[in-house]
Amino acid sequence: MTDSPSAFPGAARGTGPASSGDDVAPDGPTSVVDAYHQAWTTGDIDVAMSHLSDDVRCVAPGEGVRTKQDWRAYLAGFQPMLTGAPEHARMARGEQVAVWYYPQTASTSTALASELFTVRGGRITDIRLTFDRLSYGPPSRQTP
Repeated sequence: MTDSPSAFPGAARGTGPASSGDDVAPDGPTSVVDAYHQAWTTGDIDVAMSHLSDDVRCVAPGEGVRTKQDWRAYLAGFQPMLTGAPEHARMARGEQVAVWYYPQTASTSTALASELFTVRGGRITDIRLTFDRLSYGPPSRQTP
């Protein structure tokens, strides 16, 4: 098995064992997360931000990201480098949705990221992003 996104079963959005089927209401947590994720990964940061509560709590590796304004700057800084974001898996239970995907850039196409969202009142109130920061840096040079 390779480390490419296509090597994993259920990698397509909403298919395979990762699709819980628990959230089928059009305005449920999964729909909110889908709309947010689609917006930011296609470059529409304003629409993405419209899915977040004003007091959203955000956590990202190694960054001073805590507020909605911090998150906007964080996404706006990363999004221009994004060349794709195929989904690997997702799970939903109640007001929480977890999404695993491959944020592809010139540096990597195989580094997995995960986000855990909490959705209340039709808005995302909490985002916890996890990924390997070193995978997004320039390739290291090996000296002989």
